[in-house]
Amino acid sequence: MANALRGEVAVVLDGQPHVARLTLGALAELEGQLQIDGLAGLVARLDEGRFSSAEILAVVVAGLRGAGWTGSAQDLRAVQIEGGPLEAARIAARLLALAFRAPE
Repeated sequence: MANALRGEVAVVLDGQPHVARLTLGALAELEGQLQIDGLAGLVARLDEGRFSSAEILAVVVAGLRGAGWTGSAQDLRAVQIEGGPLEAARIAARLLALAFRAPE
């Protein structure tokens, strides 16, 4: 379902499959929401293990919205992400990695 070549990551919410992708618009929304100056700092914090649960949630929401989901962070708080918090962190990391990978 998800196409990694397009930067897509599979996410299962309450048993329903979804796709997440960090488009340029989603990245801009994420940067504004987290009030950071550039996403490189966010990626560096993830690499260093200094990523908060609020940041993980924001990345997953941005990715879902980038792929057409119309929900909000409040909506995501009310559903079960298959795999729990650890899977949510993996999804966030994968979204960022795919968004910033060099084209082949």
